Amino acid sequence: MHIHILGICGTFMGGIAQLAAASGHRVTGCDANVYPPMSDQLQQAGIALTEGFSADQLALNPDIFVIGNAISRGNPLLEAILDRGLPYVSGPQWLAENVLQGRWVLGVAGTHGKTTTSAMLAWILEDAGMSPGFLIGGVPLNFGVSARLGDTPFFVIEADEYDTAFCDKRSKFIHYRPRTAILNNLEYDHADIFADLAAIETQFHHLVRTLPQSGLIVANAAEASLERVLARGCWTPVEGFNDSQGYRTAGNDADGELILLGRDGEIGRTAWQLTGEHNRANACAALLAARHVGVPFAKGLEALSRFGNVKRRMEVRGVVRDITVYDDFAHHPTAIATTVAGLRRKVGAARILAVLEPRSNTMKLGTMKSQLPDSLREVDAAFCYAGNLGWDARAALAPMGKRACVHDQLDTLVSAIAAAARPGDHVLIMSNGGFGGIHDKLLESLSS
Repeated sequence: MHIHILGICGTFMGGIAQLAAASGHRVTGCDANVYPPMSDQLQQAGIALTEGFSADQLALNPDIFVIGNAISRGNPLLEAILDRGLPYVSGPQWLAENVLQGRWVLGVAGTHGKTTTSAMLAWILEDAGMSPGFLIGGVPLNFGVSARLGDTPFFVIEADEYDTAFCDKRSKFIHYRPRTAILNNLEYDHADIFADLAAIETQFHHLVRTLPQSGLIVANAAEASLERVLARGCWTPVEGFNDSQGYRTAGNDADGELILLGRDGEIGRTAWQLTGEHNRANACAALLAARHVGVPFAKGLEALSRFGNVKRRMEVRGVVRDITVYDDFAHHPTAIATTVAGLRRKVGAARILAVLEPRSNTMKLGTMKSQLPDSLREVDAAFCYAGNLGWDARAALAPMGKRACVHDQLDTLVSAIAAAARPGDHVLIMSNGGFGGIHDKLLESLSS
């Protein structure tokens, strides 16, 4: 089958392209911005890319068009497909029907930590010799790719609550029908498509309705929102984590310790590379999900000692003059706060300079701007890029006083950070996009 993918360079759709090619399909695709690293992954898989969405791509005559959720009405290629009545399908639906059908799907859902937890889970299964397939919204360093077909029944997928496509406004994860589901956490996000938290809880309830009685839900017991979701109806066994009387984790960021605790005390421990309470909670969820498919806790903990995290999750981009520059995907205030807290526990009293690009749709709308000062309370200085924002970042960060610095131009932002940084500092850059290549620009500026 020849499939042509609209919006192929997004992490999710690029992953589908790689899975389709590995399944033996002929795959082509297009996007408005064809650039690395996804363009490199696709070209290495032998997938031909077209820049833009011109209607003349109909001449490729594929068997079906697969439409990414970044594609909206008014897109010239989509309009041509609709006008001619040509066959099309959303990415999640194509994935469910052509890759996930008949497999033991392990889905990782939640507002935060989906990518990291999915990567942990896939690595635990891989280390146990179970060779899972996976589709993850980032590049796990243990694998080097974001998607793999796998040659066993097991498939790990990042189960995103964002909507499916222009023609299907249900959450993506409704299509996946997991047997093992992690519900990591749940709070308000995606203000561009959800009116409030209750609307997101309804989508999570719809996910729970698809789980079999023989499955397992691994749910964060500390989340009232998830309690409400499960109270609306649940037909699947539930294993709680972050439970003061049940499964939980402990550890010390300074020495990289991860301890798994159960109802009767310590179950096991290991040393690992990650930091932060949030990552220890992610690990607890992954260990419980892996146990459901047969991986003992001891084996899972051993695997986590060799877990290399995910690109753009506290990734050290360089060290210049004893100034360490990190790249992280955090963009929601809760994620920003937990990321900063993890780094603070690791570096102690050393200075942390936070650099923020409010780029997600939710942050661009300004829905959570009032939460930013508190999310940055543990940093010594915060630098915010306000280019193309529709709200006043200076006013939003005013409660931070002189610790906050806002710039509308990327070059002046880089200069300000470089001027402020001194040996021993940790510069934490947070954005869910490329941030204009700020990491390399800052490292170059620090070098000179």
